[in-house]
Amino acid sequence: MKNNSYIPLIGLLLFFAYLLQEVLQLKWSFLEDLQRLEPYKRWSGLALGLFILFQWLLTFSRIIPAFRKKALTINKLHKWIGIFSPLLLYAHSTQFGFGYLALFSYLFLANMLLGTVNLDVLKSTKSWIFKGWMIAHVSLSMCITFLLFFHINIVFYYK
Repeated sequence: MKNNSYIPLIGLLLFFAYLLQEVLQLKWSFLEDLQRLEPYKRWSGLALGLFILFQWLLTFSRIIPAFRKKALTINKLHKWIGIFSPLLLYAHSTQFGFGYLALFSYLFLANMLLGTVNLDVLKSTKSWIFKGWMIAHVSLSMCITFLLFFHINIVFYYK
């Protein structure tokens, strides 16, 4: 699995497929019917939330000495799981939403795109590009995680 050039292609395809379905209003009625059901909303939300939290495992594998041995494996998982994240978002919600939910969707997809066009794709050794990319990706991840917990709080507060 040395040549992973297809990872960004899959990621870009799924990113643009999500955008295209939104722009062209291509909807699956059975999925939208499912998304109106409370149990489905909760289980698909749990899956999306666990995905977001799992992606933080890469950071922990880099800063916690006991996990550093697993950092390369976790990095591969981080990339593979990350490129399929538009599918998870689509399974939970076929639309961007309004207010903070729209912001959540935009940041989620922007961060996914940023992760897809990562340093392996850019092939730059300049430290300012690495630092800028990393700061942007982690900052967006922090915002997304904050919005995740905010969303969970709102959902359960008003139920």
